[in-house]
Amino acid sequence: MGLFRRKPKLPADRRPALDRDERVLAWAESGGGVVVATNRGLWLPEHDRLGWHEIHKAAWSGRELAVTAATVVEEQEGYTVVADRLPLSYLLLDPGELPHQVRARVTKSVAYTEHHALPDGGGVRVVARRVSGVDGLTWTARYDPDTPPAPEAVADLVTAARAATTFS
Repeated sequence: MGLFRRKPKLPADRRPALDRDERVLAWAESGGGVVVATNRGLWLPEHDRLGWHEIHKAAWSGRELAVTAATVVEEQEGYTVVADRLPLSYLLLDPGELPHQVRARVTKSVAYTEHHALPDGGGVRVVARRVSGVDGLTWTARYDPDTPPAPEAVADLVTAARAATTFS
């Protein structure tokens, strides 16, 4: 790819239903569909947009983009408990800037992250994310696999993390 060669603009008929203030940052074809990164999130073929704060992990193999999103398991006061959805993978033969934009945007959404061992075994990751269009931070807790729920301990960890940050 030449230094000044730009990828063609996303054709209008391939454009997802963007919000009024949403703009395309990068895109790539994937098996007949299109993966589109915007300032608000990532549009995946046959899926609604995932906000950057909803993406727990994104991995780029050099040909394939694998995205693992979080789903809300339960709401607690001041935070939500989330778990990973099954990863979604997309083969991108001409990825352009898409992998870079995905990594940069997911990373930028994380304001705080810390893993903690729990008293009865296992662990939990406490994370604060920036959410497009929302003031302040959104707090989540993700239990390690096979960790029994420990709502009181996790609530204390989230409270301590909020107090220790100047972001909340």
